[in-house]
Amino acid sequence: MNGARSDARVLGTGTLDADYTTAGFARRLGWGTRPALVLVDPVAAYAVPSSPLFLADAQAALAAMAEMVAAARAARVPVAFTAVRYVDESCAEAPLFAAKVPALAAFAAGNPLGDFPAQVTPARGEYIVYKHYASAFAGTALAAWLTAAGVDTVVLGGFSTSGCVRASAVDALQHGFRPMVVREACADRDPGPHEANLFDLDAKYADVVPLADAVARLVGD
Repeated sequence: MNGARSDARVLGTGTLDADYTTAGFARRLGWGTRPALVLVDPVAAYAVPSSPLFLADAQAALAAMAEMVAAARAARVPVAFTAVRYVDESCAEAPLFAAKVPALAAFAAGNPLGDFPAQVTPARGEYIVYKHYASAFAGTALAAWLTAAGVDTVVLGGFSTSGCVRASAVDALQHGFRPMVVREACADRDPGPHEANLFDLDAKYADVVPLADAVARLVGD
């Protein structure tokens, strides 16, 4: 469905909403006919309090992701999981990224912080994308896999909203897929960047949708 949104905007001020709408932002991409669920980096590093990457809202987002996984599996919708993975703590595959964010060393092979938690563990036959950068599409075969499956809509959740989720949503659009970012299935270090990035994604690159709508679409209602 096209046209400007009529529901409450993410950041909520009438002046800001009016400015964006008048300028032609925040149109709806709408759902296509063949969705896939892509969970971006739903790994322990964001859910374990001792991790430098810990997010206070990670568990709530993981619960939402688990609900989407169950719906997608029941409807035989393609499901993919991503995780950052480096050979060792030098992160030599992405030296500038690691120089900017030294905490990426948590994703060295063998570190349990890079593992998927029980509630969103990939099932047999589900696609796992191991990546070196923020976007699920950067240097990976994800776009080819989605195209081969006939996918036109990518349903996104994961960690973090301002980082890998945002980068993956922008790249999904640039690869010709309709990105649907599920609000409850994302989390960030602070509500400020979380809300600001959802607002900006919804304005320019994706449709930000509620969990209930995403689940209903995944099951085909």
